[in-house]
Order: sequence, then structure tokens, then C-alpha cells
Amino acid sequence: MLNKLDSLIVELDTGLRTLFAKPRSVREHPDAGMTEVALSEPEKKHVRALMRINHTGEVCAQALYSGQSLTAKNVATSNAMQQAAREETEHLAWCESRISQLGGHTSVLNPLFYAGSFTLGALAGALGDKWSLGFLEETEKQVGAHLASHLQQLPETDIKTRKIIEQMQIDEARHASEARQLGAADLPAPAKFLMKQASKLMTTSAYYL
Repeated sequence: MLNKLDSLIVELDTGLRTLFAKPRSVREHPDAGMTEVALSEPEKKHVRALMRINHTGEVCAQALYSGQSLTAKNVATSNAMQQAAREETEHLAWCESRISQLGGHTSVLNPLFYAGSFTLGALAGALGDKWSLGFLEETEKQVGAHLASHLQQLPETDIKTRKIIEQMQIDEARHASEARQLGAADLPAPAKFLMKQASKLMTTSAYYL
């Protein structure tokens, strides 16, 4: 059983790996074996930007879950956060690989977003498990909405990117459902509004930077 200091060290290590190590996926990449199609330069630029947003979103999710896991009161809640974080690491690998294939780069703002999200996650966890789970559920719902909008914006021929986003959608929906089953509380409307505003800030800046 880890004490709080050990747990903090583990989560700090997770943060460093998230930001600076090459992520790996246990599962096969959703686009594995698929042929790359020709995209115009404007199309590539837009898809790169969308995947950069998705990558940064996964960085934020990883940080949120690490912070929540650190302060969660219940072992089952902590385990749920850690499992979600492991799957977000796979999403990081998929997004980073696709960005590289398209000749792009991940967001330079990721360290800043990670720090802010980790702090929010730790605060949410400290409020109690039902609120922490509610925060997880709402986060996943908002991420799912972003992914749905990105699918609508993709060039019809870009099946590789589409496959990645579709699998991410499935995983995020499952995380939200699991949080609900574990007893997630409905967040108050002001909290949801603030989360949406923070998400808009992230998506706008990550699109360009």
C-alpha cells in the first residue's frame, strides 16, 4: 500500500512520462495497416490541428485522472481513475503517431495544460469520490462531443484519422458510463459551464500552437 508521498512521486513520474516520453499502446493502433490517402496541404494542416487538439485533450485527461487518483478516498474510485489514465495513454500514442504521419507537432502548451489539469483533478478528488466521479463523467462527455465535431470536419477520404477518433469515442463513452455506475454525482450547471469555457480555451490555443 503506497503512502501519500509515494503516491505523489508515482503521479509526478506519470506526468513526466506523459509530457516527455514516447507513449506506447498495448492495443493495436486503430489505423494499423490502413493505406495513407493523398490529402491537400490545407486538409493536412486542418487534420494536424484537430489531432493536436485531441492529443492535448488526452494530456489534460491524463493529468485530471492522476490528480483525482491521488486524492480519491475510495480504492475502487482510485482504480477507475488509473484504468482510465492507462487508456488515455494509448490515445496519446495514437494521436501522436497520426500527427507525426501528417508532418505536424504536438502542442507546445502541453506542460501548462497538464499542470492546470492535475491541480483541478486533485481538487475534485479532495471534494469526495462522488464529485470526483462526476467530474470524470462530465469530462468524458465533453471530450466525446469534441470528437464528434472533429469527425464531421475530417475529409471523407481520411479513413486513418477517422478510425482513431472513432475508437477514442468508444473508450471515452465507456469511461463516462463506468463513472456513472460507480456513483458519479451530477455536477451543478456553473461547474459544467466553467469546464466548457476552459475546454474552449484549450481547443482554440492547441489548434494553432
